[in-house]
Amino acid sequence: MKNLVIRQNKTIRQKVYEHLREAILNCEIKPGERLVETDLANRIGVSRTPVREALHTLEREGLVEALHRVGYVVRPISKDEVSELCGIRLALEGVALRWALQKAPSELTEVLRKNVILCQQRLDAGDVKAFVGLDAQFHDLISRVAGSKRLMEMTQGIRRSMLRYRIQSIYSEDNVIRAITGHKAILEAIEKGDARAAQSALRAHIRQSRKDILYFGFREQKPMTS
Repeated sequence: MKNLVIRQNKTIRQKVYEHLREAILNCEIKPGERLVETDLANRIGVSRTPVREALHTLEREGLVEALHRVGYVVRPISKDEVSELCGIRLALEGVALRWALQKAPSELTEVLRKNVILCQQRLDAGDVKAFVGLDAQFHDLISRVAGSKRLMEMTQGIRRSMLRYRIQSIYSEDNVIRAITGHKAILEAIEKGDARAAQSALRAHIRQSRKDILYFGFREQKPMTS
């Protein structure tokens, strides 16, 4: 786990929480690994109090679970949770897309087109890792144009919860190609003004993501483009 640099614009508790959460989501701290307050405090260079508060928050989010008299452990990943998160994501992002299309279809088309072009450019240049941020941006743009801060927070939260599952697949070039193809299908439907086709393309894209996660994370059936 990387060293933590605490800046003054955030509280120590918030910074410790974000540091630990990021390490769990990126699998720097692996599922099943024990987390002990004293050890973490010494490694990070803070007192035990912000570490304890951060662990309580992570427990509420479902990323860690308490062990009696032992500390905490990072929750193991599960196929059921993948399916649950993908189902919630389908519902939330479907609403975001519908609202965005109703509010500002031209703006939505423009910002998504720029994102897709940049994604393809980075892929062509061999920069597969750039897709992590650009993929999140593509979906955030839909929520932003939808105009609901609360909806954006919810969709971002779901995708971040899925990151520890996706991290094993998201750097695969084949997976990135499939994901960009999904983005292009969504954009094409929006450009045509076909809201129903756009929703269908979004559902297919998220379901494809689920297939990729289950394959790379649990070695289920080899993913094929929907």
